[in-house]
Amino acid sequence: MEQRFQPYSRLAAIVFLVIGCLYVLRPFLAGILFAAAIAISSWPLYQRLLARLKGRRNLAAAVMTVTLVLIIVLPLTLVTWNIADSVTHFYRGARQALDAGGFEPPAWLRQLPMVGEVVDSYLRQILSSKEELLAVAKKYVEPARTILLNSGIVLGAGVAQVSLAAFVSFFLYRDGHNIVAALEVGMDKIMGEHAVEVAETVSRTVTGVMYGMLGTALAQAAVAAVGFLIAGVPAVALLSVATFIFSLVPVGPPLIWGGASIWLFSQGMTGWGIFMIVYGTVVISGVDNVVKPILISRGSSLPFALVLLGVMGGVLAFGFVGLFIGPTLLAVALGLLRNWTKVKPVV
Repeated sequence: MEQRFQPYSRLAAIVFLVIGCLYVLRPFLAGILFAAAIAISSWPLYQRLLARLKGRRNLAAAVMTVTLVLIIVLPLTLVTWNIADSVTHFYRGARQALDAGGFEPPAWLRQLPMVGEVVDSYLRQILSSKEELLAVAKKYVEPARTILLNSGIVLGAGVAQVSLAAFVSFFLYRDGHNIVAALEVGMDKIMGEHAVEVAETVSRTVTGVMYGMLGTALAQAAVAAVGFLIAGVPAVALLSVATFIFSLVPVGPPLIWGGASIWLFSQGMTGWGIFMIVYGTVVISGVDNVVKPILISRGSSLPFALVLLGVMGGVLAFGFVGLFIGPTLLAVALGLLRNWTKVKPVV
């Protein structure tokens, strides 16, 4: 009798143990998942580095971790600090202008075709009355300040999560061979002959999605930097890093180059403002349609709707690193489903 129920008692003990471990690691789960995705996608690079360093795993893992800090953690920290600083200057400047009554519509606004004169007249009507101006300011300035502050908080939490991921990735790189060997044995016992196929699907999908997202973001940030330099937009480095971060969000880069266009118009540089709009639409945003399919072609092609849901759901579930984790988890699930059903995506 006892022997008959022994397998069930073992299974129950394992389930409770797994639940307990997940509960303990819950605060760090986002960082661990992000570190795992980075380690999987960059594993071939680590293998080559390890060979060049003659098998010194600690040194190779340290080099990979420092590279991760320089590429992601440091720029994210700079953007977060600049957002917090900009919120303070924005709010202080807006309050001073309101007290002095010094708001005026920009001269270039009237020159806009069709809607320029109407918008200019409407703004002058509001700005001529201090009461109406204060009412509009209460309606929009405070929400704008709140949005900027919340964005800074999300990015600040992202800095902590990515820093944790960098810390965890060091041990994943260093002990990766042992971890892979243990996973292979475990998956073989659970899935049998399908273990290798499932492992390849997961690895290929994670690598494809991470390369597609990060590679596209880097490409868009690079071409954006060129455009900002040509047009004479200030703070090129900061805007390029912001473009990289916003590139991870669907329809994100236009918020950056669109803001640069508005600044150019406000400075009376109408020609450069038009150039920035055309360059942003054709080149910066166009990179997403060219580079991403090439980089992600070896992984799982994720439909736009799932990308959007993955990004939004990932951010709600995991914070900033959910930008990476959400789409990656959905892509892995979709890849395993396609592998199980043998249904290929329609191109």
